[in-house]
Amino acid sequence: MTTQAPKQTSYDVVIVGGAMLGSSVAWFLSDNPDFDGSVLVVERDTTYAACSTVHTNSCMRQQFSTEVNIKMSQFAADFVKNFREYMGNDERVPQPVLQSYGYMYMADTHEFVSTLKDTQQVQARLGAGTKHMSPDDIARDYPFYNLDGILGANHNLKDEGYFDGNTLFDWWKRVAGERGVEYVNNTVTGMGLNTAGNRVETVTLASGEVISCDTVVNASGPRASLTSEMAGIHLPIEPRKRYTFIFAAERPLDRDLPLTIDPSGVHMRTDGTYYLAGCPPDDDPAVDHDDYIEDHSIWQDKVWPAIANRIPQFEAIKLINSWAGHYAYNTLDQNAVLGPHPDVTNFVFVNGFSGHGFQQSPAVGRGTAEMIAHGEYRTLDLSLFHYERVTQNNPIIEKAVI
Repeated sequence: MTTQAPKQTSYDVVIVGGAMLGSSVAWFLSDNPDFDGSVLVVERDTTYAACSTVHTNSCMRQQFSTEVNIKMSQFAADFVKNFREYMGNDERVPQPVLQSYGYMYMADTHEFVSTLKDTQQVQARLGAGTKHMSPDDIARDYPFYNLDGILGANHNLKDEGYFDGNTLFDWWKRVAGERGVEYVNNTVTGMGLNTAGNRVETVTLASGEVISCDTVVNASGPRASLTSEMAGIHLPIEPRKRYTFIFAAERPLDRDLPLTIDPSGVHMRTDGTYYLAGCPPDDDPAVDHDDYIEDHSIWQDKVWPAIANRIPQFEAIKLINSWAGHYAYNTLDQNAVLGPHPDVTNFVFVNGFSGHGFQQSPAVGRGTAEMIAHGEYRTLDLSLFHYERVTQNNPIIEKAVI
C-alpha cells in the first residue's frame, strides 16, 4: 500500500497506531470539549489485515480481582449498551448488542475455589453480578458439562459476554476523521528528543517527513516496545501468539454456552450458530511481529480433547475456521501500561493489554484524552497502570488473567 504524507508538518498530538486503542484515543480527544488541538494518527497498515483488532474475540468480563479493572469493564458495558447515545445520537450509528451469557471460571483445586470466592466478593461489592457456584449449581443450570474434578466456579450473567467491538472501532475511526483527526497510512521510524531528553519534539515517517508534535501516544499494539525504543524507553511488551478456533457441533447445545475457562487452559463459548475456542500454546515464547503461522497440532492435541472432555456432547464437532493472533503481552504483570512517561513527559502509553484491549478501550480512550487535555484523570483514576511500576518492578497482582 502506498504511504501517505500528512497534510501538516506539526500536530498537537501524534498517535502511533490507528487500530482499536489508537482510534479510541482519537475519538475521545475529538469528543472532549476542552481539547481543540490537531491530531495525526499514523497507521502502518490501514487495511488492518494483520493487527490484533481484527483477530480479537471481542469479549467482555467483569470478573477481575483488581477494582480498577472491574470499573473499566463496567464503563465499557455501559458504553456498548448506550453506544449511539455516546456517539451523539447520530442516526447513522448502529446499536451493538452485548450478549451477556457470561464467563464460567472453573476451579479444580481448593486454592482456586478460595480465590474465586474472594474475587466474587470484590466484584459484587462493585455491583457486578458474579455468583459463586457449587458443582450442583453448575449441573442444575448447565447440565451438559462433565464436572469430574470441578470443585466450583464463578459465573456472571450481567454485562459479561460478547460484543461487536469492530462496530465501535469503525465508528470511532469514522467520526474522528469527520471531526478533523487525520489518519495516514505510514510508519513512524524515529523520534527526536529535545536537548534535555525529556520531551519528544519530532517523529520521522517512513516517507521521509519530520513532524513536530506536542504529545506522542504509543498505541502500537504488539509493536509497542519498538515504538518506545525510538524515545529511548524500555517497555516489557512482546507479541505472543494466541489461537482461535471456530467449530460446529453435530449436536448443538440447547442453550448458550458461557465463555468457559477450563482448568486445561482452553476456553470455549457460543459464537452465533457455531462455537469458538481458544488457548495459549503450552510453550509461549515471544514471536516475530509478522509471524501469524498457525500450529495446527494445538487443535488436535490440546483444544479438541479438552472440549470433548468438558462437554461430552461435543465429541462430534467440525473445525470451520481458525487463526493465530497476537497478544500485546506485558511480561511484568499482563496489565496495561498507561499515562505519561515520568521522564519523557509528553510520551503517553496505551499499551500492554495482554488480551484485555477491546473491553478496556472505552475507559482507556476516555482517560487518555483527559490526561492529554487536562493533565489529570477526571472520571476513573487509571494511575495504577502508569509506567513507574515498570521501573520499580512493582507488578499489579491481577488474579483473573486468561
